[in-house]
Amino acid sequence: MDHIERLSPGSGTAKNKSSSKEKKKSSEISKQKWAILSLSSIPLVMTLGNSMLIPVLPAMERELNITSFQTSMIITVYSIVAIFLIPVAGYISDHIGRKKVIIPSLIIAGIGGLISGWAAWKMENPYWIILIGRALQGVGAAGAMPIVLPLVGDMFKKEDDVSSCLGLIETSNTFGKVLSPILGSFLAAFIWFIPFFSFPIFCGISVIMVLLLVKSPKTKEKPIPFNQFFKNVKQTFTEKGKWLYAIFFIGGILMLVLFGILFYLSEIFETEYGIKDVKKGIFLAIPLGALCLTSFITGKIIKENKVLMKWITFGGIVAAALSIAALWISIKLWFLIIMFLITGIGIGAGLPCLDAFITSGIEKEERGTISSIYSSMRFIGVAAGPPIIALLMKYSSSWIFIILSGLSIISAFIALWAIKPGGQGEH
Repeated sequence: MDHIERLSPGSGTAKNKSSSKEKKKSSEISKQKWAILSLSSIPLVMTLGNSMLIPVLPAMERELNITSFQTSMIITVYSIVAIFLIPVAGYISDHIGRKKVIIPSLIIAGIGGLISGWAAWKMENPYWIILIGRALQGVGAAGAMPIVLPLVGDMFKKEDDVSSCLGLIETSNTFGKVLSPILGSFLAAFIWFIPFFSFPIFCGISVIMVLLLVKSPKTKEKPIPFNQFFKNVKQTFTEKGKWLYAIFFIGGILMLVLFGILFYLSEIFETEYGIKDVKKGIFLAIPLGALCLTSFITGKIIKENKVLMKWITFGGIVAAALSIAALWISIKLWFLIIMFLITGIGIGAGLPCLDAFITSGIEKEERGTISSIYSSMRFIGVAAGPPIIALLMKYSSSWIFIILSGLSIISAFIALWAIKPGGQGEH
């Protein structure tokens, strides 16, 4: 057809139409740039609220006189609460609107941070009150970060626009992980509980941005009755269950590996290498920086190419597995950092692809619920990583590397087997 268009008199018109479409497409994203920036602040803030505490955990262990397992629960309780509430938040957001769920959730998360900070500051034995505050933060996280994914899917009609924006959202999430150890270490260098108090400030900024700059897409459609909605979700899992379950599993494992690594590094940097405070935060940020940059690049290149998404996911997970397995050879400082840097690249390549599969492969009516279940699985990984590593560290580092690399290899083969772009039931 291209050569006919070039020879025909209307070829100039066709080209003009094509270029006008491209301009319309690019202008659609540019019109929403402030909304995208505001939504990107949500995963950034939620990630700061959790990951910022990782470099501070050894100090908490000393100050609160608790075990490393108890310390890991300060991270885990946040995720455990979120796991159960995320699907509820997703369902509610499908019916009453995304912003009506996101804004109250950010406020609740900020209150949780205040409670934890106040307990650490004023109480003699604050551990359990800190956990209650962290649980409230988990309630807020359940209704904030996971709802961003379906909202982005609602805002754009083109799948490549959605994929590009999801890449930015995932990059914001991973940038939060890069910034977290540095910022957490810096704030804790003054007083160890200051990171708790900083979180409500970040939540407040995000609330203002979302209120002022994000407009929910208008819809004249009435919410689907619960019984019909439940049947639709059940049908979605019947038709697309194979690849959905695979993506849920892979997302959970990648976050388990990531947060397991962060917990391990935070402990080993202090105990084995004497690296503390901001210097430790900078060292922790190296693999996370690789993850962030890779997520950004991947989000830009995948567009709506599901075949490319599959192979990037597979290749990224294999790279992560091999780099972790290589640590059986040596755990010298720079070799350790380089191998985990490669792991960060592998995980960073996979995450935007998984997000894009979910948002582009599910109907809008069920998108909030399905993406929320996916977010729950990721939070299971976040919750499981630190306590598993805390228990394994009592024995041998070799077991840590065996388990993390083994789980990664299993995930890679599940991606290869279950994700079949263009196959029956995927779209």
